[in-house]
Amino acid sequence: MSLHDERIDDEAVIVSSATGRPLTKRGEATRLRLLEAAEVVFADQGYHEASIVKITERAGIGLGTFYLYFDSKQSIFEALVIDLNRRVRHSMTEAMAGAPSRLEAERAGFRGFFRFTAEHPALYRVVREAEFVSPDVLRLHYTRIVDGYEAGLRAAQQAGDVDPMLDPAIAAWALMGMGELIGMRFLLWERDAEGTPPAELDHAVFDAMMRFIDNALAPRAAQKGDEA
Repeated sequence: MSLHDERIDDEAVIVSSATGRPLTKRGEATRLRLLEAAEVVFADQGYHEASIVKITERAGIGLGTFYLYFDSKQSIFEALVIDLNRRVRHSMTEAMAGAPSRLEAERAGFRGFFRFTAEHPALYRVVREAEFVSPDVLRLHYTRIVDGYEAGLRAAQQAGDVDPMLDPAIAAWALMGMGELIGMRFLLWERDAEGTPPAELDHAVFDAMMRFIDNALAPRAAQKGDEA
């Protein structure tokens, strides 16, 4: 499969990776059902145990119909990673809208990320398996998040909201890594007796993480010798 068909912008016309043709609204709905089923199957069984048959059975779609939208198990897996990436970025962006400062935007954005993580724990297993199934798509997942993050930090530096001495690229990767590992430890691993993760991150954990982030990003008063 060529990744070109699936590496679409969020507002671009959705095309079939099997035919390269734009999808109708009905076709988009069918493709979405396949992706939703794939999310569950890949998360529950892992890539190697999952199969196209299991995905189509869960979606309630005929096996032949699958090949109108995807040409292999790998192609739907890659499409799922990209779809999860689009949705988690949307959740963060939507949460950050209207924040009065970058530090408030960080707080809101992480709330959006953890809310999505709680609702879609498959994100972790699918993305981690991408390291072995499709390294290019794994890299695409992370760089799409970091590119927007870095741009936001640079803009915040110009506005005086973020420490001007901070390296935006390093900060973006560090913040993304923190969010991912905090979510894994305090959402994915914190399951009840039935194995269900909590619906949201514990408030004390969230506040402790945000104190760390505030201290890392906030502009600092000039130190002696800084202007020498």
